[in-house]
Amino acid sequence: MTGPSDRKRRRESLRNYARYSAIGFEMLVIIGGLTWLGVKMDEWLDSAPVFTVILSLGSVGVAMYVVFKQLKP
Repeated sequence: MTGPSDRKRRRESLRNYARYSAIGFEMLVIIGGLTWLGVKMDEWLDSAPVFTVILSLGSVGVAMYVVFKQLKP
């Protein structure tokens, strides 16, 4: 039989897993979305992959900002 401390530890572990999974998913959406937008802008303007490079690199910075802001106590 599990005690109250085991249940509490398991619940906290699950909460942390959900929190960090959500952060990873947010990073994926930000980076993927802005990269996709860069590709579409390059197709629309019929240009070299300038916007793809700029938006994909910029999206990493935006994603890191969002992560650090969420992890800050």
